[in-house]
Amino acid sequence: MKDIQAKVTLVGAGPGDPDLISLKGIKAIEQADVILYDALVNESLLNYAPAHCTKIYVGKRAERLSTSQDSINQLLVDYALTHGHVVRLKGGDPFVFGRGGEEIDYVRQYNIPTAVIPGISSSVGLTGLQQIPLTYRGISESFWVITGSTSDGRLSNDLYQAVQTQATVVVLMGFGKLREIVDLYQNYGKGDLPIAIIQNGSLANERVVLGRIDSILQEAERSLVGVPAIIVLGEVVAKHEQFEALTAELATLSKS
Repeated sequence: MKDIQAKVTLVGAGPGDPDLISLKGIKAIEQADVILYDALVNESLLNYAPAHCTKIYVGKRAERLSTSQDSINQLLVDYALTHGHVVRLKGGDPFVFGRGGEEIDYVRQYNIPTAVIPGISSSVGLTGLQQIPLTYRGISESFWVITGSTSDGRLSNDLYQAVQTQATVVVLMGFGKLREIVDLYQNYGKGDLPIAIIQNGSLANERVVLGRIDSILQEAERSLVGVPAIIVLGEVVAKHEQFEALTAELATLSKS
């Protein structure tokens, strides 16, 4: 029986396409004794795990039954102590709204060695794949990545600050707050601002809805777009190669 060497490694799996994980992330999976993986992780990545590896789904989705964060924290410790190397495989990047910091803090209390392998966050990965630049000289000097709602269900206070800037804003886990976000931007006179919704980004069933603040609710309903999705707000959205053609088509339809 081999000596158990406890360790926990947080690995970012990227936004969905399994090819977007890092080589270092793959190597960690290949060395895992246990993998705890999330709902947004492409399960084909589990094929890199060794034969003896125990794979445990601990996915969490909004408004659905899920594994509590406290339970996940304890599982990380328990499996590290009894099995060895635990890989916590998370969608996107572990430290961008992935609660990776909380998990690391908990594991460290037990003096278990930890490591983090970054992943491509959907905030930069999906916009890049759609060729929407988050910054662009003369248009946007910065970008904000904001959660759609706080733990008590309210719209993030940071959005009330971001709407007053010229920055590009990427909202994660915010599709359920789309109407509130639209109302907020309209209240600041930004009804004409370009906006994009990207559902299932980087996957074969990806959907992209482009429009402006004033029309996006109707477009989202017409397109049947839903979760999981990110929302991108800012003038840079107009750089999408299909934006002008689609918005011109919408303008023609609204007049007919």
